[in-house]
Parts: sequence; C-alpha cells; structure tokens
Amino acid sequence: MTAPPAILHLSLVTGGELTDAEGRKLGRVEDLVVRLGDDEYPPVSGAIAKVARRDVYIPAERIGEIEHGRIILTKARLDLQPFERREGELLLREDLLDRQLINVDGARIVRANEIEIARLEGWWRVVGIDIRPQSLLRRLLPRHLAPRVGVSDVIDWASLEPFTGHIPTIQLRVPHPKLARLHPAELADLVEASPHGQGEEIIAAVQHDPELKADLFEELGDEHALEFAEDRDDGEVADLIAHMETDDAVDLIAQFDADRRAQILDLLPPVQRRRLRTLLGYEPLTAGGLMSPEFVAIYTQATQAEALDRVRRAASPREALDWIFTINTHRRYRGAVALPDLVRADPDTPVTDLISHSRSVTADADLIDIARTMTDYDLTVVPVVDEDERPIGIITVDDVLELIAPRPGRGFGIFGAS
Repeated sequence: MTAPPAILHLSLVTGGELTDAEGRKLGRVEDLVVRLGDDEYPPVSGAIAKVARRDVYIPAERIGEIEHGRIILTKARLDLQPFERREGELLLREDLLDRQLINVDGARIVRANEIEIARLEGWWRVVGIDIRPQSLLRRLLPRHLAPRVGVSDVIDWASLEPFTGHIPTIQLRVPHPKLARLHPAELADLVEASPHGQGEEIIAAVQHDPELKADLFEELGDEHALEFAEDRDDGEVADLIAHMETDDAVDLIAQFDADRRAQILDLLPPVQRRRLRTLLGYEPLTAGGLMSPEFVAIYTQATQAEALDRVRRAASPREALDWIFTINTHRRYRGAVALPDLVRADPDTPVTDLISHSRSVTADADLIDIARTMTDYDLTVVPVVDEDERPIGIITVDDVLELIAPRPGRGFGIFGAS
C-alpha cells in the first residue's frame, strides 16, 4: 500500500527560512502562491520571500523542498524582481488563511484556521483546510504552549470553494463551479449566511443559468431577496422575475416601491404582467396573496385520455400537476382528481368518476383556514376559487409550511419560533 503523503501546515512553512541547497539562509518565507484552475488540488506555483528587505518571487521550478520551518532552493541565484500577480493566482496566507470558504459537501460556510499542503503527483498542492479552534491556537500561542494538532479532521479541498471577489486577478474566471451540485435551498442558505459581498459572489456563480438563479431567489427569505435584487437594474430584475414561479415573483416585486414596481412590470411579457398585477391586488397572507395562478383545469365531460393529454401539454410547475381540477361548462369548480388516479384509469373513463374531493378555499381565506383545510383533508394542493366558485389559483403545502415553519435561519413562523 502507498503511504499517504506528509501533510504540511502553511503556518509552519511561512515565517520559516529560505535557504540554498547547502543550508545557507537567504531570506524569510512570506507566502505560497497557487494557481486556481481545473486541478482538483491546486498546485503551488511559487513562493514569496523577504530577501534583503524586498519581497521577491521564487518560481516553483527553483524550489527543491518545502518543509516545516524552511524552503530549500535548488539554486542559490535569485531574481530580485518584485512579485506581480498573474491571472488566477492566489496567495495562501494573504488571501485564504483566516478567511471564509464554502464547504460544498456540507453546504455551509467554514473558516480556514489552517491550510494544509502535501506533495501529490510530483508537486506540492493545497489538499485541505483545518477549521478547528486548536489550529488557530497553535498559530497564536508560543510554540511550547500551543496544542498538538493532527490532520484527522481536515476538510478535503475537493469539497471547498474559496471566495475570490477580493482578488483582482481571479475576478474574470468562472467562479465556483462546484456550487452547481447544490440544491437551490442550500445555495440560498449560503447566501444568507454570508456577508453581502460574498452572497453576491455566490449569486454570480449561477448567473449563467437563469432558471437556477430564479430558483435560488425563490428560496431566499423576503428580506434577503430584496437586498440582492434592489441594486440590480430594472431589466435584470424583470428577467429574474420572468423566470420565477408566479407566487414567488409577486412576493419579491411587492417589496419594491410603487414607482419602481410599475417600471419592472412594464418590462415583463403581457401575460405575466397581468397575472402579477392581479395577485398584487390581494392581501399577502390571504389565499389570493399566496396562490399561484398556474394549474390545470379540465371540463367534467372529458375522458381520462383527454385529461392526460392536457397534463402532458401543461407548462405548469411539477407540484401543480399533483392534482387536476374539474370545472363545468360555466367554469365552476366541481372537484379534484389525483394524478395517480388519472394515470391508472382506463382511457375512456370520465374524469367525474375519478374525483377524490371538492374542497377549496376562497381568495380571502386566511392562513389558518388554509392550513386547517389542508390538514383536515390531507391535501398537498388546494384550489382557490372566486365568488363565483371559479378556480383562480392553487396553494401548495410548501407555500403554507414556509410561513408556518420556516427553515432554520429564516426567522420565525407566524405561530412563534421555529
């Protein structure tokens, strides 16, 4: 079996001596330079050392060994030109140590109390960080008082993304490719747990995917969604809202002042603009204010085959298709059909034979009434009807749970602390 590589602590490398191959001291090690790119473990591309009171750059090709307490050069001759960053370069001590990073596997923000490097595939590379307080104590206390710290709890670099917005030479690279594996709710939690600038960096990482960006904003709490939307221009906000679910879009746009709200609405497609203006006319915590106008309704005289074809062609969100709503020729609500029952029925079966319930709420129903209806009849979706009993929208169980029991970190539900 191949022995695991020896782990070096950055804090025990920086501050050490820069020596030639014979052991003569040439200067003091100030930092290590790595280049971010496609490598899973970024390679050390060089070191910065203080030589004759000047910061000089030592390229990797001139480094023979890196050890705790010193870096040994292969040649004593040094180029005393000052260090200048190249695109994609990051200084481990200056840019990464003691800073926050994203632990993608844990979907949380962590702090790099120590940076670990090891020799892999012929060169020194960053292999992880240590987030434990003991690592910080080791750096701060005199060496004879510092605790002995192993590497058993190092977070693998393969699961980490550094924040790089403060590094000018990295701003042009495509940031945080590992974030694409996270659920929008996890991305939203990261945004809310970060300072504003780092939150913007996470949002920028999904900028290329309008649907994912919209999903992220749908998962943000109202206050944070407004915080990250209001500084954008009207066109960008309109494009964001155009990709959001209607009920989430109205929650966001309702927070803008009336003048800016009108400007954003004018930039939306006519159908979506009309839907949002309708929903803005309801009180926020009523069925009308919570509902989504995207649902599937079919006439009671339809057959299973006709209803299923209507479902296939529907552009409604997936959760809106769990139930299909039936209406008579006057478009009055007559009952709901569960999608599994529809799929299992014979093609000639009338949909009226498949109706499971006829429960609904009116547009002015409050959250308590909505929750009670869904709980009493074990509903995941409930239709909202107008005064003429015509369906005008739906409320899903997620819409209710977000208000009654928000996720940790999203504040309080209407019934108290979550």
